[in-house]
Amino acid sequence: MSSLVKWLETYVLPPASRLAQVRWLVAMRDTFISLLPITMAGSIAMLFNSIIRAAKVQMHWDTFYSLMQPIVAIDNIIWEGTFALFAVYFAISWGYHLAKTYEVNRFAGSVASLVAFAMSISDSVKLRIDGDVVDIKNAFDIKQFSTMGLFTAIIFGCIGTALFIVFYKARIRLKVDTSMPHAEWVAFSTLIPILLSVFIVGFVNYAFQRLTGTYFGNWLLATIQRPLVNLGQGFGVVLLVTFLVQIFWFFGINGISVLTPVMDSLWLTPENINVTAVRNSEHVPYIWVRDSFNVFAWFGGAGGTLVLIIAILMFSKRKDYRTIAKMAVAPGVFNINEPIIFGLPVVFNPVYLIPFVVAPLVNVSLAYWATTAGLVNPVQIFVPTVMPPLIGPFLACNYDWRAIVLALINMVIALLIWMPFVFAADKIAKQDNNQRNFYLPQY
Repeated sequence: MSSLVKWLETYVLPPASRLAQVRWLVAMRDTFISLLPITMAGSIAMLFNSIIRAAKVQMHWDTFYSLMQPIVAIDNIIWEGTFALFAVYFAISWGYHLAKTYEVNRFAGSVASLVAFAMSISDSVKLRIDGDVVDIKNAFDIKQFSTMGLFTAIIFGCIGTALFIVFYKARIRLKVDTSMPHAEWVAFSTLIPILLSVFIVGFVNYAFQRLTGTYFGNWLLATIQRPLVNLGQGFGVVLLVTFLVQIFWFFGINGISVLTPVMDSLWLTPENINVTAVRNSEHVPYIWVRDSFNVFAWFGGAGGTLVLIIAILMFSKRKDYRTIAKMAVAPGVFNINEPIIFGLPVVFNPVYLIPFVVAPLVNVSLAYWATTAGLVNPVQIFVPTVMPPLIGPFLACNYDWRAIVLALINMVIALLIWMPFVFAADKIAKQDNNQRNFYLPQY
């Protein structure tokens, strides 16, 4: 065990620490986090619509369904203002956080990112009319503004903002009197850097369209985004990311934050597509999405630490361990695991390394194959990350009671994995002459 921890500490921890400090990765993580209110608003709207639809389909409450049609219409409007424009909001926030991390004007960064994104999507739509395909110019397919355009927003938003930052830092800008009103000072001081970045991105898009005959956004969707999303549906990729999150957390690095760009790139778009499919009463296409980890494996936070808290309260004889578990149980119910992660601690604790990594891997495996086999609905509704276990799976899987059963089975399996290591921790602690004391000695 000690040799394994030493190997991980030598070869895994240093690159993980460096990765966590990459500024554009930090900016991307903050961008996704900043969009949480928009995501939640759209999710709650779809949650209400799912309840209303379930009342009609499963309980035959036709009168209730008819009375709730105004609510359905309002929820659809909310969806059109949230998920339907997700890539637009991402481009704005992406430019803001990139500019923030490089300490330049944040609003100008948002402008550069949004303009670069807008120039990179198609302004023509193909419609089929009476069997003939007709091209309509100067029109936008709204799907490009949803998560279908997320990769375009990431790439060209980054290019546009990066160019602005380079020119601004190089002082390629007008000399402006600082006594001017602030709004005018910002506009004139960022004028040249934004102009240069916009024209360069415009030239890149023009050259790309001339060479390939298509818009970058359309090409990216067909050649990169769809294959990458399909890659994320593979069992091996799901296991690998789960493993890396747990290893990073073991060394005190927030693995979810470090891997947010990877996880959101692979699984956020499929989740949004699933949510949209539910909204349109269509087939839900994707098996594994971003929230699948939360509802089926990370009970109480990454590592399933709520199960560890339960195991300590059930089996541990150590008063200090039980005291920490009692303090951590309330946050753990709402998926906040820092009290147990750092208070027990779990980080850098070789005794808990194996269950901390193995339990989520087993839970993810069972959930993945149960979903693939059709034994439970895929996650198709966004739920807040603070939603307690059992309630979260039920709502996320669109009111599927089987999700509660699967979550309970996974929690029992995780409990059986954690149990022998809780006993081992008790035994090791008894042999430790430097046992922790919660009270300062009196002098």
